[in-house]
Amino acid sequence: MRIGVTMFSTDYAIPPHELAVEAEKRGYESVWFPEHSHIPTSRKSPWPGGPELPKWYYDTYDPFLAIAAAAVVTKTIKLGTGVCLVVQRDPIHTAKEVATADRLSNGRVLFGIGGGWNAEEMEDHGTAFATRFKLMRERVEAMKEIWARSKPKYAGDMVKFDEMMQWPKPVQKPHPPIIVGGGLPHGARRAVAYGDGWMPIGGRGGDTLGMLPEFREMLKLAGRKDSDVPITLFGVGMNADGLKRAEDAGVDRVVFGVPPEASDKVLPLLDKGAALIR
Repeated sequence: MRIGVTMFSTDYAIPPHELAVEAEKRGYESVWFPEHSHIPTSRKSPWPGGPELPKWYYDTYDPFLAIAAAAVVTKTIKLGTGVCLVVQRDPIHTAKEVATADRLSNGRVLFGIGGGWNAEEMEDHGTAFATRFKLMRERVEAMKEIWARSKPKYAGDMVKFDEMMQWPKPVQKPHPPIIVGGGLPHGARRAVAYGDGWMPIGGRGGDTLGMLPEFREMLKLAGRKDSDVPITLFGVGMNADGLKRAEDAGVDRVVFGVPPEASDKVLPLLDKGAALIR
């Protein structure tokens, strides 16, 4: 089982490139950066994590710039978006960002995606909350066409473009793994339908490990193997018993969450996680 780490990168936290360097030194497999373009001050949409939205949701860096900074100072650690809100992004620009990051990192990008929860944030980008998951699928399908073909075109209900050309193409073929965030059953269904991995948040919505047999049955019914859609358990605490349970349950990757703090607070947590890895 592989171990990664995620943090909201901000101007008051350890910089993302330093976090990646320190995580790579300690044997972590991956480092992940989340995304929110902004948070509308109306705060109408409830945060799934609790009543109070943490300040760093307002403050987080752009994930692809964080990945680019990390890519040039590391050699082996994988670099993930956890998650990229593709429903708030132009798919042609996003396809280029993913491919460029994969080139600069020599094939180390993990493309974690999600539909998001903040309706007002989406509305500011012209995205309707009610149809966001249909839009997410079409944008993913469109990006796959861009990455795979020299002259791609796409015609969906919500995403359309005529034949065009775009380079660079990703190092990873046919593209970086698309790891779909979300819970059971809806997020899991999306991962089964068009993902290369499933990424539920640990402890969100009940016993995540208890959901895995149902997820694997969904894969079987869709004609996909467990290895086609490996499981990344995201944002969990550093606990030896929890890691053992995840490993026994066949989880492919666990991603620890660390707070957006300065180096003196974060590095001891990385050391604690590294001890668990060993």
